[in-house]
Amino acid sequence: MTVGDTGKRRIRLLTVTAVLIVILLFSIVLDLTQAFFSLSLKEAFMAIFGKGTDVHVSIVQQINGPRVVMGCMVGAGLGISGAAMQAVFRNPMASPYILGLSSGAAFGAALAMTIPIAFIPMFVTRPLFAFVFCMATMFLVYFISRVGGRVPTETLLLSGIAVGSLFSALVSLLTYVAGERMAGIVYWTMGNLSQTGWQNTLIVIPLILAGSLIMATRGRELNAMMLGDAHAKDLGVDVKKVRLEMLISSSLVTAAAVAFVGIIGFVGLVIPHILRIVIGPGNRALLPLSMLGGAAFVVLCDYLSRSMFTSLGILPIGILTSLVGAPYFIYLLRRRKNEVGWN
Repeated sequence: MTVGDTGKRRIRLLTVTAVLIVILLFSIVLDLTQAFFSLSLKEAFMAIFGKGTDVHVSIVQQINGPRVVMGCMVGAGLGISGAAMQAVFRNPMASPYILGLSSGAAFGAALAMTIPIAFIPMFVTRPLFAFVFCMATMFLVYFISRVGGRVPTETLLLSGIAVGSLFSALVSLLTYVAGERMAGIVYWTMGNLSQTGWQNTLIVIPLILAGSLIMATRGRELNAMMLGDAHAKDLGVDVKKVRLEMLISSSLVTAAAVAFVGIIGFVGLVIPHILRIVIGPGNRALLPLSMLGGAAFVVLCDYLSRSMFTSLGILPIGILTSLVGAPYFIYLLRRRKNEVGWN
Protein backbone atom coordinates (compact mmCIF):
# COMPACT_ATOMS: atom_id res chain seq x y z
CA MET A 1 0.00 0.00 0.00
CA THR A 2 1.46 3.36 -1.06
CA VAL A 3 1.54 6.53 1.01
CA GLY A 4 -1.20 7.98 -1.18
CA ASP A 5 -3.43 4.94 -0.65
CA THR A 6 -2.88 5.16 3.11
CA GLY A 7 -3.85 8.83 3.10
CA LYS A 8 -6.99 8.14 1.06
CA ARG A 9 -7.97 5.33 3.37
CA ARG A 10 -7.48 7.53 6.43
CA ILE A 11 -9.62 10.27 4.88
CA ARG A 12 -12.31 7.73 4.05
CA LEU A 13 -12.31 6.43 7.63
CA LEU A 14 -12.55 9.93 9.07
CA THR A 15 -15.36 10.80 6.67
CA VAL A 16 -17.35 7.66 7.45
CA THR A 17 -16.83 8.18 11.19
CA ALA A 18 -18.01 11.79 10.99
CA VAL A 19 -21.06 10.83 8.92
CA LEU A 20 -22.04 8.07 11.35
CA ILE A 21 -21.65 10.40 14.36
CA VAL A 22 -23.85 13.03 12.69
CA ILE A 23 -26.49 10.43 11.79
CA LEU A 24 -26.42 9.04 15.33
CA LEU A 25 -26.75 12.44 17.01
CA PHE A 26 -29.55 13.51 14.66
CA SER A 27 -31.36 10.18 15.21
CA ILE A 28 -31.05 10.59 18.99
CA VAL A 29 -32.63 14.06 18.93
CA LEU A 30 -35.35 12.82 16.55
CA ASP A 31 -36.17 9.86 18.79
CA LEU A 32 -36.27 12.08 21.88
CA THR A 33 -39.16 14.01 20.30
CA GLN A 34 -41.42 10.94 20.26
CA ALA A 35 -43.59 10.48 23.36
CA PHE A 36 -47.35 10.39 24.04
CA PHE A 37 -47.26 13.76 22.27
CA SER A 38 -44.53 14.94 19.92
CA LEU A 39 -41.98 17.60 20.76
CA SER A 40 -40.21 19.79 18.27
CA LEU A 41 -36.52 19.21 17.56
CA LYS A 42 -35.68 22.44 19.38
CA GLU A 43 -37.75 21.50 22.45
CA ALA A 44 -36.17 18.05 22.63
CA PHE A 45 -32.64 19.42 22.20
CA MET A 46 -33.11 22.09 24.89
CA ALA A 47 -34.68 19.57 27.29
CA ILE A 48 -31.54 17.40 27.09
CA PHE A 49 -29.74 20.17 28.99
CA GLY A 50 -32.62 20.74 31.41
CA LYS A 51 -33.97 23.82 29.63
CA GLY A 52 -37.60 24.36 28.69
CA THR A 53 -40.80 23.47 30.52
CA ASP A 54 -40.77 20.93 33.35
CA VAL A 55 -43.02 18.66 31.29
CA HIS A 56 -40.63 18.63 28.33
CA VAL A 57 -37.60 18.05 30.54
CA SER A 58 -39.36 15.19 32.34
CA ILE A 59 -40.41 13.56 29.05
CA VAL A 60 -36.95 13.76 27.51
CA GLN A 61 -34.87 12.86 30.55
CA GLN A 62 -37.09 10.36 32.38
CA ILE A 63 -39.29 8.77 29.69
CA ASN A 64 -37.50 9.04 26.36
CA GLY A 65 -33.95 9.27 27.70
CA PRO A 66 -33.56 5.70 29.00
CA ARG A 67 -35.25 4.31 25.86
CA VAL A 68 -32.86 6.14 23.53
CA VAL A 69 -29.78 5.24 25.58
CA MET A 70 -30.91 1.60 25.58
CA GLY A 71 -31.36 1.76 21.81
CA CYS A 72 -27.83 3.12 21.42
CA MET A 73 -26.33 0.40 23.60
CA VAL A 74 -28.30 -2.44 22.01
CA GLY A 75 -27.51 -1.27 18.48
CA ALA A 76 -23.83 -0.77 19.27
CA GLY A 77 -23.57 -4.18 20.94
CA LEU A 78 -25.34 -6.07 18.17
CA GLY A 79 -23.34 -4.23 15.51
CA ILE A 80 -19.92 -5.07 16.95
CA SER A 81 -21.03 -8.63 17.82
CA GLY A 82 -21.97 -9.22 14.21
CA ALA A 83 -18.65 -7.82 12.96
CA ALA A 84 -16.67 -9.96 15.42
CA MET A 85 -18.57 -13.14 14.56
CA GLN A 86 -18.11 -12.55 10.84
CA ALA A 87 -14.37 -12.27 11.43
CA VAL A 88 -14.18 -15.32 13.71
CA PHE A 89 -16.12 -17.52 11.29
CA ARG A 90 -14.63 -15.81 8.21
CA ASN A 91 -18.18 -15.50 6.95
CA PRO A 92 -19.97 -12.21 6.12
CA MET A 93 -23.35 -13.83 6.75
CA ALA A 94 -22.69 -14.68 10.41
CA SER A 95 -24.58 -12.66 13.01
CA PRO A 96 -26.22 -13.18 16.42
CA TYR A 97 -29.64 -13.40 14.75
CA ILE A 98 -28.80 -15.68 11.81
CA LEU A 99 -26.83 -18.12 13.99
CA GLY A 100 -29.68 -18.47 16.49
CA LEU A 101 -28.02 -16.65 19.39
CA SER A 102 -30.91 -14.22 19.71
CA SER A 103 -33.41 -17.08 19.81
CA GLY A 104 -31.38 -18.92 22.45
CA ALA A 105 -31.13 -15.80 24.60
CA ALA A 106 -34.83 -15.15 24.06
CA PHE A 107 -35.67 -18.63 25.31
CA GLY A 108 -33.60 -18.09 28.45
CA ALA A 109 -35.25 -14.73 29.13
CA ALA A 110 -38.73 -16.08 28.41
CA LEU A 111 -38.05 -19.02 30.75
CA ALA A 112 -37.12 -16.58 33.53
CA MET A 113 -40.28 -14.57 32.85
CA THR A 114 -42.51 -17.66 32.82
CA ILE A 115 -41.03 -19.46 35.83
CA PRO A 116 -39.82 -16.75 38.23
CA ILE A 117 -37.62 -17.68 41.20
CA ALA A 118 -39.13 -16.26 44.35
CA PHE A 119 -35.93 -15.29 46.15
CA ILE A 120 -34.09 -13.87 43.09
CA PRO A 121 -35.35 -10.64 41.43
CA MET A 122 -36.33 -10.73 37.76
CA PHE A 123 -33.69 -8.18 36.74
CA VAL A 124 -31.06 -10.76 37.81
CA THR A 125 -32.56 -14.01 36.52
CA ARG A 126 -33.58 -12.72 33.09
CA PRO A 127 -30.13 -11.60 31.87
CA LEU A 128 -28.50 -14.58 33.62
CA PHE A 129 -30.75 -17.14 31.91
CA ALA A 130 -30.39 -15.27 28.61
CA PHE A 131 -26.59 -15.42 28.81
CA VAL A 132 -26.50 -19.12 29.73
CA PHE A 133 -28.76 -20.17 26.86
CA CYS A 134 -27.07 -17.75 24.45
CA MET A 135 -23.70 -19.36 25.22
CA ALA A 136 -25.19 -22.84 24.90
CA THR A 137 -26.64 -21.92 21.51
CA MET A 138 -23.32 -20.53 20.29
CA PHE A 139 -21.34 -23.66 21.16
CA LEU A 140 -24.10 -25.97 19.88
CA VAL A 141 -24.22 -24.27 16.49
CA TYR A 142 -20.44 -24.14 16.28
CA PHE A 143 -19.94 -27.84 17.05
CA ILE A 144 -22.77 -28.93 14.75
CA SER A 145 -21.24 -26.87 11.93
CA ARG A 146 -17.67 -28.05 12.41
CA VAL A 147 -16.68 -30.54 9.69
CA GLY A 148 -13.12 -31.85 9.63
CA GLY A 149 -11.73 -28.83 11.44
CA ARG A 150 -13.60 -26.42 9.13
CA VAL A 151 -16.86 -24.51 9.51
CA PRO A 152 -18.42 -24.44 6.01
CA THR A 153 -20.75 -21.56 5.22
CA GLU A 154 -23.75 -23.67 4.27
CA THR A 155 -23.42 -25.90 7.37
CA LEU A 156 -23.07 -22.87 9.64
CA LEU A 157 -26.16 -21.18 8.24
CA LEU A 158 -28.29 -24.32 8.28
CA SER A 159 -27.20 -25.16 11.83
CA GLY A 160 -27.99 -21.63 13.02
CA ILE A 161 -31.40 -21.66 11.34
CA ALA A 162 -32.23 -25.11 12.76
CA VAL A 163 -31.14 -24.35 16.33
CA GLY A 164 -32.75 -20.90 16.18
CA SER A 165 -36.02 -22.45 14.99
CA LEU A 166 -35.89 -24.96 17.85
CA PHE A 167 -35.52 -22.23 20.46
CA SER A 168 -38.18 -20.10 18.75
CA ALA A 169 -40.56 -23.05 19.03
CA LEU A 170 -39.68 -23.42 22.71
CA VAL A 171 -40.38 -19.70 23.23
CA SER A 172 -43.77 -20.20 21.57
CA LEU A 173 -44.42 -23.14 23.88
CA LEU A 174 -43.59 -21.03 26.93
CA THR A 175 -45.84 -18.28 25.60
CA TYR A 176 -48.67 -20.81 25.24
CA VAL A 177 -48.37 -21.98 28.85
CA ALA A 178 -47.56 -18.56 30.33
CA GLY A 179 -51.17 -17.75 31.20
CA GLU A 180 -51.53 -14.15 32.31
CA ARG A 181 -47.92 -13.40 31.31
CA MET A 182 -48.62 -14.31 27.67
CA ALA A 183 -49.26 -10.78 26.38
CA GLY A 184 -46.05 -9.44 27.89
CA ILE A 185 -43.93 -12.24 26.43
CA VAL A 186 -45.51 -11.93 22.97
CA TYR A 187 -44.91 -8.18 22.81
CA TRP A 188 -41.39 -8.57 24.21
CA THR A 189 -40.38 -11.20 21.61
CA MET A 190 -41.21 -8.75 18.82
CA GLY A 191 -38.42 -6.48 20.03
CA ASN A 192 -39.25 -3.13 21.57
CA LEU A 193 -37.70 -0.41 23.68
CA SER A 194 -40.98 0.86 25.15
CA GLN A 195 -40.68 -0.68 28.60
CA THR A 196 -37.14 0.55 29.18
CA GLY A 197 -36.40 2.51 32.35
CA TRP A 198 -33.18 3.80 33.85
CA GLN A 199 -32.92 0.74 36.11
CA ASN A 200 -32.73 -1.68 33.18
CA THR A 201 -30.58 0.67 31.13
CA LEU A 202 -27.99 1.01 33.89
CA ILE A 203 -27.75 -2.79 34.07
CA VAL A 204 -27.26 -3.17 30.32
CA ILE A 205 -24.67 -0.41 29.88
CA PRO A 206 -21.75 -2.07 31.77
CA LEU A 207 -22.50 -5.51 30.28
CA ILE A 208 -22.52 -4.29 26.69
CA LEU A 209 -19.57 -1.94 27.19
CA ALA A 210 -17.48 -4.71 28.77
CA GLY A 211 -18.19 -7.19 25.99
CA SER A 212 -17.77 -4.58 23.25
CA LEU A 213 -14.46 -3.35 24.69
CA ILE A 214 -13.02 -6.86 24.64
CA MET A 215 -14.06 -7.31 21.00
CA ALA A 216 -12.88 -3.86 19.91
CA THR A 217 -9.37 -4.47 21.26
CA ARG A 218 -8.92 -7.65 19.24
CA GLY A 219 -8.96 -6.09 15.79
CA ARG A 220 -5.37 -7.03 14.95
CA GLU A 221 -5.83 -10.65 16.02
CA LEU A 222 -9.09 -10.94 14.08
CA ASN A 223 -7.39 -9.58 10.95
CA ALA A 224 -4.82 -12.35 11.26
CA MET A 225 -7.49 -15.01 11.89
CA MET A 226 -9.32 -13.99 8.72
CA LEU A 227 -6.28 -15.28 6.80
CA GLY A 228 -6.76 -18.70 8.38
CA ASP A 229 -5.83 -20.29 11.69
CA ALA A 230 -2.43 -21.47 10.45
CA HIS A 231 -1.39 -17.99 9.29
CA ALA A 232 -2.71 -16.45 12.52
CA LYS A 233 -0.63 -18.87 14.60
CA ASP A 234 2.45 -18.02 12.53
CA LEU A 235 1.85 -14.37 13.45
CA GLY A 236 1.77 -15.23 17.14
CA VAL A 237 -2.00 -15.21 17.69
CA ASP A 238 -3.43 -17.61 20.25
CA VAL A 239 -6.33 -18.61 18.00
CA LYS A 240 -8.27 -20.73 20.50
CA LYS A 241 -8.05 -18.08 23.21
CA VAL A 242 -9.11 -15.23 20.92
CA ARG A 243 -11.96 -17.26 19.42
CA LEU A 244 -13.24 -18.18 22.89
CA GLU A 245 -13.02 -14.54 24.00
CA MET A 246 -15.02 -13.42 20.97
CA LEU A 247 -17.68 -16.09 21.43
CA ILE A 248 -18.13 -15.30 25.13
CA SER A 249 -18.09 -11.53 24.57
CA SER A 250 -20.58 -11.63 21.71
CA SER A 251 -22.83 -13.95 23.71
CA LEU A 252 -22.68 -11.61 26.72
CA VAL A 253 -23.60 -8.60 24.60
CA THR A 254 -26.38 -10.41 22.73
CA ALA A 255 -27.84 -11.82 25.94
CA ALA A 256 -27.80 -8.42 27.64
CA ALA A 257 -29.58 -6.86 24.68
CA VAL A 258 -32.19 -9.59 24.20
CA ALA A 259 -32.94 -9.97 27.91
CA PHE A 260 -34.36 -6.45 28.17
CA VAL A 261 -35.60 -5.48 24.71
CA GLY A 262 -36.42 -8.78 23.01
CA ILE A 263 -35.28 -9.92 19.59
CA ILE A 264 -34.05 -7.14 17.30
CA GLY A 265 -32.81 -9.00 14.28
CA PHE A 266 -30.37 -8.42 11.43
CA VAL A 267 -28.52 -5.45 12.99
CA GLY A 268 -25.34 -7.51 13.30
CA LEU A 269 -25.67 -8.69 9.71
CA VAL A 270 -26.53 -5.53 7.79
CA ILE A 271 -24.38 -2.89 9.48
CA PRO A 272 -20.95 -4.64 9.47
CA HIS A 273 -21.46 -5.84 5.90
CA ILE A 274 -22.30 -2.37 4.58
CA LEU A 275 -19.38 -0.82 6.44
CA ARG A 276 -17.03 -3.53 5.15
CA ILE A 277 -17.99 -2.53 1.61
CA VAL A 278 -17.35 1.16 2.36
CA ILE A 279 -14.13 1.03 4.41
CA GLY A 280 -12.70 -2.41 3.68
CA PRO A 281 -12.25 -5.56 5.79
CA GLY A 282 -9.83 -4.22 8.44
CA ASN A 283 -11.32 -5.06 11.82
CA ARG A 284 -9.42 -2.41 13.78
CA ALA A 285 -11.64 0.20 12.14
CA LEU A 286 -14.64 -1.98 11.35
CA LEU A 287 -15.39 -3.03 14.93
CA PRO A 288 -15.77 0.46 16.50
CA LEU A 289 -17.54 1.81 13.42
CA SER A 290 -20.00 -1.10 13.62
CA MET A 291 -20.88 0.14 17.09
CA LEU A 292 -21.62 3.62 15.75
CA GLY A 293 -23.54 2.29 12.77
CA GLY A 294 -25.54 -0.19 14.84
CA ALA A 295 -26.48 2.46 17.39
CA ALA A 296 -27.60 4.90 14.69
CA PHE A 297 -29.58 2.18 12.88
CA VAL A 298 -31.51 1.01 15.97
CA VAL A 299 -32.28 4.53 17.22
CA LEU A 300 -33.45 5.60 13.76
CA CYS A 301 -35.62 2.48 13.48
CA ASP A 302 -37.09 3.25 16.91
CA TYR A 303 -38.01 6.75 15.74
CA LEU A 304 -39.62 5.37 12.57
CA SER A 305 -41.52 2.73 14.55
CA ARG A 306 -43.06 5.51 16.64
CA SER A 307 -43.78 7.93 13.82
CA MET A 308 -45.22 5.42 11.31
CA PHE A 309 -48.77 4.03 11.60
CA THR A 310 -49.46 6.24 14.62
CA SER A 311 -53.16 5.36 14.49
CA LEU A 312 -52.24 1.73 15.26
CA GLY A 313 -49.86 2.58 18.12
CA ILE A 314 -46.13 1.85 18.33
CA LEU A 315 -44.74 -0.65 15.83
CA PRO A 316 -42.34 -3.11 17.53
CA ILE A 317 -38.83 -2.22 16.42
CA GLY A 318 -37.94 -5.86 15.73
CA ILE A 319 -40.50 -5.91 12.92
CA LEU A 320 -38.93 -2.87 11.29
CA THR A 321 -35.33 -4.15 11.48
CA SER A 322 -36.45 -7.49 10.00
CA LEU A 323 -38.24 -5.72 7.14
CA VAL A 324 -34.90 -4.10 6.30
CA GLY A 325 -32.59 -7.00 7.15
CA ALA A 326 -34.41 -9.98 5.64
CA PRO A 327 -34.30 -8.68 2.04
CA TYR A 328 -30.63 -7.82 2.53
CA PHE A 329 -29.93 -11.35 3.75
CA ILE A 330 -31.66 -12.74 0.65
CA TYR A 331 -29.49 -10.47 -1.47
CA LEU A 332 -26.35 -11.82 0.23
CA LEU A 333 -27.46 -15.41 -0.35
CA ARG A 334 -28.11 -14.72 -4.02
CA ARG A 335 -24.79 -12.96 -4.41
CA ARG A 336 -22.79 -15.70 -2.71
CA LYS A 337 -24.66 -18.83 -3.82
CA ASN A 338 -21.94 -19.93 -6.22
CA GLU A 339 -19.27 -19.44 -3.55
CA VAL A 340 -21.05 -21.66 -1.01
CA GLY A 341 -21.91 -24.25 -3.65
CA TRP A 342 -25.66 -23.66 -3.93
CA ASN A 343 -26.06 -23.63 -7.70
